[in-house]
Amino acid sequence: MEKARPLWANSLQFVFACISYAVGLGNVWRFPYLCQMYGGGSFLVPYIIMLIVEGMPLLYLELAVGQRMRQGSIGAWRTISPYLSGVGVASVVVSFFLSMYYNVINAWAFWYLFHSFQDPLPWSVCPLNGNHTGYDEECEKASSTQYFWYRKTLNISPSLQENGGVQWEPALCLLLAWLVVYLCILRGTESTGKVVYFTASLPYCVLIIYLIRGLTLHGATNGLMYMFTPKGSSALSLLAFQIEQLANPKAWINAATQIFFSLGLGFGSLIAFASYNEPSNNCQKHAIIVSLINSFTSIFASIVTFSIYGFKATFNYENCLKKVSLLLTNTFDLEDGFLTASNLEQVKGYLASAYPSKYSEMFPQIKNCSLESELDTAVQGTGLAFIVYTEAIKNMEVSQLWSVLYFFMLLMLGIGSMLGNTAAILTPLTDSKIISSHLPKEAISGLVCLVNCAIGMVFTMEAGNYWFDIFNDYAATLSLLLIVLVETIAVCYVYGLRRFESDLKAMTGRAVSWYWKVMWAGVSPLLIVSLFVFYLSDYILTGTLKYQAWDASQGQLVTKDYPAYALAVIGLLVASSTMCIPLAALGTFVQRRLKRGDADPVA
Repeated sequence: MEKARPLWANSLQFVFACISYAVGLGNVWRFPYLCQMYGGGSFLVPYIIMLIVEGMPLLYLELAVGQRMRQGSIGAWRTISPYLSGVGVASVVVSFFLSMYYNVINAWAFWYLFHSFQDPLPWSVCPLNGNHTGYDEECEKASSTQYFWYRKTLNISPSLQENGGVQWEPALCLLLAWLVVYLCILRGTESTGKVVYFTASLPYCVLIIYLIRGLTLHGATNGLMYMFTPKGSSALSLLAFQIEQLANPKAWINAATQIFFSLGLGFGSLIAFASYNEPSNNCQKHAIIVSLINSFTSIFASIVTFSIYGFKATFNYENCLKKVSLLLTNTFDLEDGFLTASNLEQVKGYLASAYPSKYSEMFPQIKNCSLESELDTAVQGTGLAFIVYTEAIKNMEVSQLWSVLYFFMLLMLGIGSMLGNTAAILTPLTDSKIISSHLPKEAISGLVCLVNCAIGMVFTMEAGNYWFDIFNDYAATLSLLLIVLVETIAVCYVYGLRRFESDLKAMTGRAVSWYWKVMWAGVSPLLIVSLFVFYLSDYILTGTLKYQAWDASQGQLVTKDYPAYALAVIGLLVASSTMCIPLAALGTFVQRRLKRGDADPVA
């Protein structure tokens, strides 16, 4: 008899698995950036609309397909139509690419977590130069946090062409990260179901602790005000700016993109998770719950991030004022405490006119201190996680505690997402009778982790961060949009919307409302096509693709063109997944034609 399919212990395990997978690093390091860029609070308008017309319907669709077909992505789409097996293969390929580089983030989080127990924190001060006569020149030109990231963590090369060797410390951290993932997925839903309780809930505990701490920090209100009211000094200008952002198509496109990718649509992970559900499970309710929790987390994480960010900006601004005030006081023999933030610019103007030669000599040493400019330097991605946050943490009291908490949270978010990524690869493999009859589940899991870890060593080389950016920017974007577009068309127009509706009613005992059917059949596909066209045209209009390289002599990032072989890799990353869909359909067609030809009677 065929072995019964394993199931989640209860529906709560399934919901926690989906939350652990969907709520990831993008909620912490991308949504706050978008919120600031597109009108603060007004960005929530397009974001919530896109959640309703794109996020919830597409999430519900994938969960329903997985629960109905009770297979991984390849088997599920093959069941709908033999010509659509390539959709599942494309999902597995994209998930494989994602797993290759995503776990490197967990390796970096382990690296920072281990260093968080040092006193002082190793990124809090610049190291001495070789002669011990001053600080390292590269560190002085950049900052201690940038130096620790680019030189000590990545030991980054000056360009993509200079690959360098594998850095053994990040490589060991990557091995550890994959070992943790392997132990979590070792026994399938049995082990994953227990782990997700921690990976889903612990980040919220840390975020709540950080929120309480962040709101008590000096300058936190500056960050929160800047997040929700950027570039608006008056009510009228603020209103005009927010209306301008609501009319900005890029705000809507970025809102749709954030919803799309933060939910993890198209990877096959949600289909895999739902395939272990009881057929009667209310996947509609769970789709709404997961979508709302994911969006709530993004907003919640933004409040935490900008309270910390406001503290960092205020600290740097006030530190700048102190340095300038001390310099002017000592040079012009001013009374201690005479210079304040309110009269500094006025006094500088007076000194420049009263002592022009003396002031001009020291002018290069006088920095322009601006809280606005400090707040304007918002970043996203690894820059926010490993540079901006560490900059703020090093200035907190008991900084080691806050550092441990923060990087532990990053680890939980990263590992939770990795459980979903690996499930998208493993479920189709373990569903395959050919593979599962020869290898036990533990061996299949081990091989997947081993292959991913071996290839992932590329990202621990001196040029590894540049390759990380290539995979992060191009391995999934266009591919996922195409995959989900084909998924919606397949369900609505190949399998048949009425047939799918009756299947869901038979499974759950609940009729599908008109809202879901309208979204699936019309609104969501049109939205995906719009996103696809935007990204395609953006790549074409951009011309030569560029990347940010670290220049040690300047202590900052510089823009460079990708070499020809890197462009070839980018093209291969996009083509290797998207071409699975037409090639698998063509292969099925040829195979059927050949079988039909063999079956024809010989004349």
